[in-house]
Amino acid sequence: MTARRRHTAPLLLAVVSALAALLAGCATAPVDGPGPARPDSPARPDSPASSVQLVPPVDEASTGLPTPEGTLLVADFGADTVTFVDPQRGAIGSVRVGTAPYAVALGADGRAWVSTAEGVAEVDTRSRSLLRTITHRTATGPAETGEYRGGGMGLALSPDGSRLYVGVNIPGKNGALEVIDTASGQVTWVAPVGRRPFDVDVSADGREVYATGHDSFDVTVVAADGLSTRRIEVAPYGTKGGLGSWLKPHYAAVRPSDGKLLLPFEGERLAVVDPATGQVSVEPMTANTHQHGVTVAPDGRLLVVGSGPITRDDAGPSLTVRQPDGRERVYPLGLPHENVALSRDGRTAYVTGGFTRDGAWDGITLVDLDSGATRRLEAGHRPLGVVVL
Repeated sequence: MTARRRHTAPLLLAVVSALAALLAGCATAPVDGPGPARPDSPARPDSPASSVQLVPPVDEASTGLPTPEGTLLVADFGADTVTFVDPQRGAIGSVRVGTAPYAVALGADGRAWVSTAEGVAEVDTRSRSLLRTITHRTATGPAETGEYRGGGMGLALSPDGSRLYVGVNIPGKNGALEVIDTASGQVTWVAPVGRRPFDVDVSADGREVYATGHDSFDVTVVAADGLSTRRIEVAPYGTKGGLGSWLKPHYAAVRPSDGKLLLPFEGERLAVVDPATGQVSVEPMTANTHQHGVTVAPDGRLLVVGSGPITRDDAGPSLTVRQPDGRERVYPLGLPHENVALSRDGRTAYVTGGFTRDGAWDGITLVDLDSGATRRLEAGHRPLGVVVL
């Protein structure tokens, strides 16, 4: 294990100030005041990304044809839309849902739920239309854009689809978990969780909800009945540096075999959290890059997005596929990415180019997990959350 990971963000930033514009995705603004000025997005180099021809979406909803199975639905964090993307042809339409859409959850009935700065949008994916918007009960300030905006972040449906759990960021404070009755569209309860809830997951039996607090180094375990809460610290590098630290949790996945939570850190450590006992164990990883989004396949494979380096010794952006026995294959991606979904046959990964900070690009990388071949598609503006319809 390299000694550099023991240092806090201020030291890292001193070493890598030249990379701050691209890779400041995990530092957070201080509680008081506007925080330091952030650099503009860097000019894109002449790279494979710049050669991608991004064509405007063609809205096919007016044809009356149903949305094809296997279409992707992505949240356009840099706009106010979700975009439907055909994995072969690219974007085929979009729906306005609200400011800075972050995450998407898909129900068995074809309804999609999208977290935004104002609340949660309910979308009919078959007709590609907005059904309603459910405003937050929690006060989050004006609807804004950018990584630090208030409002909905991670979200997840209960196994029976009757409840939606939404992590709400309250700028400068700990967050909240709002519970929405999906039939009535009402916020029925609110529970306290950690700071900036990047991700929300639900246990297989639906009895517990897990909110990953990025800026509080924790997972809050919330009982679905009664909404009692327990905090589990998840900080394999420690918490030194506080809000300025880079080495925080981002996204989690529930392991199918035993219900434990899997949280990757820096391509070096995988935190395995037992929500029943609160115990955290650490396993080695191999990508050696800053990591964000995750998903887990039914067979237990863990897919982890590497967004790119935070020191000069780090490797570039990548996708890691980790087998249940710990073996890993790392696929280079070349550009920053944020989140990932898996095709229904388990052979293709869809990795969104949105990224929560500077360095985002407007597309999706498709990764053939057998051959390692990649190709890129246009996919709305700063695509972040993604599901497969």
